[in-house]
Amino acid sequence: MAEKLRIDIISDVVCPWCIIGFQRLTRAIEELGAEDKVTIVWQPFQLNPHIPPEGENLREHLAKKYGASTAESVHARSHLTQLGAEIGFQFDYFDEMKTVNTRDAHILLGYASELGKQTELAMRLFSAFFSERKDISNRSVLSEALTAVGLDTLSALSKLDDPQSINELEATVEQLRQLGVSSVPTVVFNQTDALTGAQPVEVYKQLLEEFLSTSE
Repeated sequence: MAEKLRIDIISDVVCPWCIIGFQRLTRAIEELGAEDKVTIVWQPFQLNPHIPPEGENLREHLAKKYGASTAESVHARSHLTQLGAEIGFQFDYFDEMKTVNTRDAHILLGYASELGKQTELAMRLFSAFFSERKDISNRSVLSEALTAVGLDTLSALSKLDDPQSINELEATVEQLRQLGVSSVPTVVFNQTDALTGAQPVEVYKQLLEEFLSTSE
């Protein structure tokens, strides 16, 4: 039996383009009938590692970080909502929406990977943040997400204040930065070829076909 194609998705769960890119990648995999031929691994990236515990208004944050005007923000949100609808994901932007620190979310995604639940938890977190107006830095919200995908909440949440888990996350994030990852999503195929940004379905299909054909 051929070895499965490894696909690393470097992303943050408050990144709208990351869920759009993943949904497009998933569609490409499904259209090729390759669900059993790939293994997906989520890797951490923190867009805003220094965000305060209370979070920051998203529109104000983007204005400060990128100089985005209110009009540009309105247009961007409308565009993202449309793109999400095209691939089956609901964006529910609202004026009071905050961007939040995702350190805890990434630690839990690392925990979930050990139990084969990483993609399920990632999808739950994306939906909680973008579709359900939930604060995914809040540990009660994280507990709900863990329960929803069938993970033991006490065991998982104990990782959040564990120095080793925190150090491992920070080391992984720094290693990826050292490798040149500066934006997300970055999708890496077989740890060799990388695509940055939410690419069209056909682009993912083309690269998938190339790698799958060589592994047969």
